[in-house]
Amino acid sequence: MTGFGKAQLDFKQSIVNIEIRSLNSKHLDLNIKMPQVYREKELELKKYLTQKLVRGKIEVSIQSDSFNSSRFTINTKKIKEYHQEILKLKKDLNLKNSSWNFMRKSSDILPSLLKMPEAVIKREEKASQDDWNEVFDGVKIAIDELIKYRNNEGKDLEQDISHRINHISKLLEEIIPLSKERIEKIKTNLRQKLEQSEVQFDANRFEQELIFYLEKQDITEEIVRLKSHLSYFLETIEASSPNGKKLGFICQEIGREINTIGSKSSNSVMQKLVVNMKDELEKIKEQLLNIV
Repeated sequence: MTGFGKAQLDFKQSIVNIEIRSLNSKHLDLNIKMPQVYREKELELKKYLTQKLVRGKIEVSIQSDSFNSSRFTINTKKIKEYHQEILKLKKDLNLKNSSWNFMRKSSDILPSLLKMPEAVIKREEKASQDDWNEVFDGVKIAIDELIKYRNNEGKDLEQDISHRINHISKLLEEIIPLSKERIEKIKTNLRQKLEQSEVQFDANRFEQELIFYLEKQDITEEIVRLKSHLSYFLETIEASSPNGKKLGFICQEIGREINTIGSKSSNSVMQKLVVNMKDELEKIKEQLLNIV
């Protein structure tokens, strides 16, 4: 789910740069940075991003390099009124120049006047609907680039994951004959131990107990289910619709069957094959974080 897309818009008064980055995540996590002038459109933007990107840690940056960047205006009229009031106050209090040293130069009092209420006015910025429509079109261009980036990465991931699933299938095929040999070996060992013990036993009862024991050791059902899950995984990964979470659920079922086979495997060679299957499955799970 990694990806990157960008767009640049050239307005009369400013240049707007749009960048969208995507990182791996199980869920959709949106982080939007945009000028205050477009802030009221954030909900609309989030809704569109959710529909288009589905999963991932998404960082959206919309920056406006305005040619007329000043957002504040000096209220000259108000400052003059303050100045006149101060001069009037000086006269009314009959203050001498020595007590009014800070008034000798107009530049001395100017910083103080600028700090007075309403001396500096913040200019209210508001974007027109036409401006926002252009910005939104730019966002769509950036998203299309990001999705294209994701799709190219997805093709490589599909090949890698499919290869690992097929490898698990091959390992399973190696386990099947070993499983049959293991069952025969268990039968032979149990018979030999009973015969060597010289203990009298009922042959029919022994056969019943042996069948019951071997049923617990048999992995035929697990093999059938695992084959089915592996086949279903390959079918699902080829689907055109978003299927990352679904593949994750199938992986859980595959892991469950592999673990059961491992717990029933008393053969050292089978255990090694199971370990290799688990290793491939863990790598697949890591890669699935990249799939939407």
